[in-house]
Amino acid sequence: MNKHSIRLQKYLAERGAASRRGAAALIADGRVTVDGAPAREPGQRIDPDHARVSVDGRLLPATAEPDRAIALHKPAGCVCSRTGQGRPTVFDLLAGIPEQLRPIGRLDADSDGLLLLTNNGAWIQALTHPRHGAKKTYRVEALGPVAAHALARLRAPMTLDGYRIRPVEVRMVRERRGPSGALLEFVLREGRNRQIRKMCEQVGLRVIRLTRVEQAGIRLGRLPPGQWRDLTARELAAIRRQSKPVSSEK
Repeated sequence: MNKHSIRLQKYLAERGAASRRGAAALIADGRVTVDGAPAREPGQRIDPDHARVSVDGRLLPATAEPDRAIALHKPAGCVCSRTGQGRPTVFDLLAGIPEQLRPIGRLDADSDGLLLLTNNGAWIQALTHPRHGAKKTYRVEALGPVAAHALARLRAPMTLDGYRIRPVEVRMVRERRGPSGALLEFVLREGRNRQIRKMCEQVGLRVIRLTRVEQAGIRLGRLPPGQWRDLTARELAAIRRQSKPVSSEK
């Protein structure tokens, strides 16, 4: 092994296969091979200039891809995984993009709105780790009584599935006409599984639409459902500011 060898976990992250934490999981699940042999551990050292590394049988590029990040308006009914098991996936909408992009956080299949994707593993890890508290804003159409006490409960600490979530910013955008309900805005700095839907259930509200309109300072705007765009230079700069500096580890 030459003096320029690096850890396999770092190699996978640099080529957009996963965040470093996700790379460890890929290796543990037996989905990574190095020169045709199953990878042993995340700390396994490889020669980045000559090793042939594959994930799920797909050979990774020999050189790290240039950083790329896009904003996608995910339609409802579309899943964020590569295998939709009969359902459409967000990657079906990205045909023709050569980079190995992965979501920065996910959206439930039933939800729509802004989904950021990138091939930079450090950005994904930084913007999804709870300690960084990257802000995400959602518009929620809900049915049920939205009285002052319900809003107060939504803003207070809650326990979901045995986990104490952080307090959430909630405001009423407007009340619905006719049946009781409202359009609400939620601002989260963490993202538990189906968190907003479960919060609403606890106060007697039924979510009929949930749309993410902003993440990490990047807004959905008027991007049509199913369409995507590259982030602007200003938006990329905002992503870099919010992301943990890349380790100098070799």
